[in-house]
Amino acid sequence: MKRTDYTIIGTLIVATFVVILNETVMSVALPVLQSDLGVPPSQGQWLTTIFMLTMAVVIPLTGFLIQMFGTRTMFIVAMTLFTVGTAIAVIAPGFAVLLIARVVQALGTAVMLPLLMTTVMTLVPEERRGVMMGISVVIAVAPALGPTMSGLVLDHFSWRWVFGVVLPFAVIATVVGAKFVRPVGERSSAPIDFLSIPLAVFGFGGFVYGLVAIGESADGKAAMPIWIPFVVGAIGLAAFIGRQLQLQREDRALLDLRVFASKPFTLSVILVVVAMATMMGTFIVVPLFAHNVLGMSPLTTGLITLPGGILMGVSSPLIGKIYDARGPRLLVIGGTLLIACAVWLMTTVTTATSFWLLTAANMVLCIGLAATFTPLMTLALGSLKPALYSHGSAALGTLQQVAGGAGTALFITIVTVVSKSGAEAGDSAAGRHDRRRSGGVPDRGLPEHRARRSRTPWSGAPKPVEHDESASRRHTRVLQSRRKQVERGGGRQTSDAVAVTVEQPGHGDRLRPATATPKHTGADGLPGRAPSGPAIAQVVRHRDVRPVTGRAPSGHRRGHGFA
Repeated sequence: MKRTDYTIIGTLIVATFVVILNETVMSVALPVLQSDLGVPPSQGQWLTTIFMLTMAVVIPLTGFLIQMFGTRTMFIVAMTLFTVGTAIAVIAPGFAVLLIARVVQALGTAVMLPLLMTTVMTLVPEERRGVMMGISVVIAVAPALGPTMSGLVLDHFSWRWVFGVVLPFAVIATVVGAKFVRPVGERSSAPIDFLSIPLAVFGFGGFVYGLVAIGESADGKAAMPIWIPFVVGAIGLAAFIGRQLQLQREDRALLDLRVFASKPFTLSVILVVVAMATMMGTFIVVPLFAHNVLGMSPLTTGLITLPGGILMGVSSPLIGKIYDARGPRLLVIGGTLLIACAVWLMTTVTTATSFWLLTAANMVLCIGLAATFTPLMTLALGSLKPALYSHGSAALGTLQQVAGGAGTALFITIVTVVSKSGAEAGDSAAGRHDRRRSGGVPDRGLPEHRARRSRTPWSGAPKPVEHDESASRRHTRVLQSRRKQVERGGGRQTSDAVAVTVEQPGHGDRLRPATATPKHTGADGLPGRAPSGPAIAQVVRHRDVRPVTGRAPSGHRRGHGFA
């Protein structure tokens, strides 16, 4: 390889890293952005949906476009589009303009990954492809770093700076690439088939939107029945495939399907699709779980994926060397086992899960992904003829995009369904709890001694607390009970503060106790009366109430104590 070849590949890796980094920043920024722009979640999620749809439509066309216009021209066009889209996002006055900016960004992003893979396969000799593909797979670190960067920026600046940080790197990559990137591979003079473009739009776009609609329908917010986009996508894909089979006889196909005639390519693509679905689903769901359920800050949420991303970047070149020396079998088997182990670890997650367990599971996942992606992509493209490299890269990129959408839809659907069923159980339990506290507990099914007690409401029972449906749907009732004790002879009163937490049935996770601050004591009150006057704090006898800090007030009577 010449020195200029290394320069070209290095420039493409940096540029591709920048555009892929932008793809995952929205996972943390979206809630903040929705609040700032005043749009509901159902509308705000289109900032990610439209990006995925645009990528799904454009990637299948990149193989033909690279052959027709060449690597240098396509690089300049792609990076210019991405830079312009990022600049529009920084200054967007409203949601509509920001949505347009995301489309323009996606147009440039869709070209870069197939362009990088095609260039590497063309310039690098076969005996060194493992190492170079390993270096190229370093760009897979970008999805892991995206949430971290986004969280760090949002902790100090507005959401506009999420795009503003990326903009100068995009400008530099465009300028440097325009100077050093040169045409690679053979050009094709075949005319473009304009009929294939709308077929690709309806086929791939409809299918990916159907996957997105699955996640929306699980929460009852789908804009249309999910079967409609799938039917449109199926018809479009069938027509697109038929058209490409016809055109490839004349070497005019937008996506040459002869790449699937290679058995190593087909098997490798299937495994890459499974790994990609797992990766994207996990990278989307874990930050959402950490932020919405565990209550972590945007920065802490992003830091969960950072160590794994760094580990993936460091290990990928080493894995490439192992591929060149030993082949793909050992790496793929080991990587698949690590991915399965990471997914199992994530199934053990609860509301008590620590930051470190999530981080460790993500690190195991990233090592497994690095050990899987590098050999599979190298094996897949290496089994093709040089004339089909660009089409193989386009097919691989297209199926990765579809797999990412499928993984995201599957994981979000599972989380939504489980959360919804848990919330309904919590609502029912909270209703029973409020009725018990107000003295109106039905006596059906209770033991006789409990039933007699429940028929006579306690006159001093506190009023029912309005049921709180917070984002985490954990219903917390905090009673702060203060009792005074008059010391004989001195006339001085002390005040003990007890913070108690009511845990709703069906929500067994221990919630944080409220901090109770004792009020000032005085010398003119009677036992049981607060120093400030008529406010009386009762300690409720209830099976769900237990002291978690302080001590029980002294001198309490039976019926005013703790169960």
